[in-house]
This record gives sequence, C-alpha cells and structure tokens, in this order.
Amino acid sequence: MNERASPNGKPRSKPSYMAHFVVRTAKFEETLGWYRRFFDAEDVFVSEQLAFLTFDDEHHRIAIINNPDLKEFTEDIAGVDHVAFGMADLEDLIAAYERLKGLGIEPIFPINHGPTTSLYYADPNGIKVEIQVDNSSLPDGPASYFKSQDFADNPIGVMFDPEVLARKFHDGVDVNELLKQGSTADA
Repeated sequence: MNERASPNGKPRSKPSYMAHFVVRTAKFEETLGWYRRFFDAEDVFVSEQLAFLTFDDEHHRIAIINNPDLKEFTEDIAGVDHVAFGMADLEDLIAAYERLKGLGIEPIFPINHGPTTSLYYADPNGIKVEIQVDNSSLPDGPASYFKSQDFADNPIGVMFDPEVLARKFHDGVDVNELLKQGSTADA
C-alpha cells in the first residue's frame, strides 16, 4: 500500500493496483470461454467449480465461479456497472477491437467520453467490460476534461463507429485527431 496525505493532512493508504475481479455465473463454460477469448487469457487453474485466468504476469486477473442456481442478470438491480481496462495507446485499442471482432465479439457501446475513447462489451451474463485509451489530444491531459464546459454539457460522451476509427487509423490519420470527440462518428 502506498501512503500519502489525505485532505485533512492525516496519512492514508491506497492500493497500488487492481489485482483481479470475480464473476459468478450459471453459464460457467460459456463465460470461461468468453473471458479466455476476450483477454487472450491463459488458464491458471480450472475445475468444475472455479477458474482462474491471467493475461499478464499477475498470478490471476479473473476468477469465474460456477453456480448453476443463479438467476439471470438484469439491469434493474444495484451492482457494479462495468469493469474498465486501459490500453497503452490507440494502436493497441484498435488491435484489440479487430482481434475481438474476428472472434465474433463486438462492442455494444463505442463512445468517446472526452477523457477516454472506450469500447464496451458484454459477457455471456450481461456483465460489461470496457477497454479504453486515454485521449492524449487534450491540452492539459485527460483529467482536465472533467473541469471543462464540454463535460458539464455532455458528461457521457459521443458515440463513434469503431470501423471508421480503425479505417482512419490504418489510413494514417493523426492519432490526436482520431481521439477528438466526433472525429469518427461518420463514415
């Protein structure tokens, strides 16, 4: 844990990184396959009750618990809305989009939030997973966008077409231009 001063001057601790998340599901095999494909993950441990997966040097990033008696997920219950993962740059975001599309996994919600360009996906249970890239084109960095009038006017963002984004990227359009809201909204 890293220590730093809180607003009242007292020391506080914070996590150094997000280690993993856990999915409970009645669709164990389907969910396990989806997360393997989505993250290009490798199995750390798999049994009939539980699976651990990783996509990097962490011992596990995703755990999946098999519970056949669970009810279907619905959007009208309280809970975590989605989990987001940052990509290193726009090239990695587009490569992930194209790899996932090739596997039949398509985004349900492509949006430029202002501080990020994001692709949201839904797993077999309806749990949303976001991959995003920081919009480095903002003059004072992505966090500055939250203090802007543009954010106050539209805190959700602008939908875009990921196919247009990928095509323009491969055509050599400047990355800073592509990361601007509205730059890939039309064909």
